[in-house]
Amino acid sequence: MAIDLERVRRQTPGCAHVLHLDNAGAALPPRPVLDAVIGHLELEARIGGYEAAERAAERIEGVYGAAARLLNCGADEIAIVENATRAWDMAFYSLPLGAGDRILTARAEYASNYIPFLQVARRTGAVVEVVPDDESGQLDVAALEAMIDDRVKLIAITHVPTNGGLVNPAADVGAIARAAGIPYLLDACQSAGQLPLDVAVIGCDMLSFTGRKYLRAPRGTGALYVRQALLETLEPPFLDLHAAEWVAADRFEIRPDARRFECWEGNVAAKIGLGVAIDYALELGLEEIRARIDGLAGALRGGLGEIPGVSLHDLGAETCGIVSFAVAAMAPEALTAALATRAINVSTSSCASTRLDMEARGLDALVRASVHYYNSEDEIKRFLSAVSEIVP
Repeated sequence: MAIDLERVRRQTPGCAHVLHLDNAGAALPPRPVLDAVIGHLELEARIGGYEAAERAAERIEGVYGAAARLLNCGADEIAIVENATRAWDMAFYSLPLGAGDRILTARAEYASNYIPFLQVARRTGAVVEVVPDDESGQLDVAALEAMIDDRVKLIAITHVPTNGGLVNPAADVGAIARAAGIPYLLDACQSAGQLPLDVAVIGCDMLSFTGRKYLRAPRGTGALYVRQALLETLEPPFLDLHAAEWVAADRFEIRPDARRFECWEGNVAAKIGLGVAIDYALELGLEEIRARIDGLAGALRGGLGEIPGVSLHDLGAETCGIVSFAVAAMAPEALTAALATRAINVSTSSCASTRLDMEARGLDALVRASVHYYNSEDEIKRFLSAVSEIVP
């Protein structure tokens, strides 16, 4: 069934105040998420933090089940952490990379992932290699397959990069990784909540995602999936009394599930909010969400393409809800600021966030408008009208 736009906008308080096209940054949370977070904080204030967590134990445990349903995996393969970067880092820094080992990644990789590649390469002598793009601008699957040898110890890509609007062929990459027996780490930071995700279909061994973007959860929430067979071979880069048990004066034992990648202390209210947000998305249906986002993004691209002086910069055989564009006579930051005076939220992507991609395309910065299912067709028209009026 189609998404009930009136209902979801009524449940999104922010819709009354802003035209929000920064969903790839942080989406507007729905009322059920707000109520869950605020309700737990009020409970902590009334009875104490530890006591509130004990009372909410079933809801907290339910977050793991919600994340498992989102990804089609086991709840014991899920760790809930404070953000997607920490989730990705915990997986990546657990891998035993050494001198001469090859890390294969995509040209559109994000800075927060590429910097760790460079750090580990400097520490260990591992080598970072970039898989070329194909003619559409997405990762070239044939080129990836040709690069495989016994020195490749990790394939790590971003499913939906920070700019460019593309969706990388994650399942095709997974088929290559599985056939070669190479660990595969997928950053799903900007696909979770806007695209259906099934780790069995994708074939990834590890996957990280955030709550604040398309899932509409609170900031400071994220999760990590690690396939059970690989999980048993990985030791997290740091441990605490939650991730491991101190069993003797000179010995500890790491817990057997993915919660070895967590630490004991966390924002319980936000964690509960993440679970509610995932359930909210699943209730609407990820296929339905994807279809609506695709329609809105298509209308936005079509309209921007008709405005003189505006150039679109989206790539890929498959695109998503992120629409990247530039204005010939106006800096992206200036356009973003001008739109903000009209209560319209967009963001900018800089070369420093995705250097390889933007340098290859001769770009310094872009405007990023990212739609979500709660945006209306009238909002798309209003946005296009505002851009037309602002552009010199």
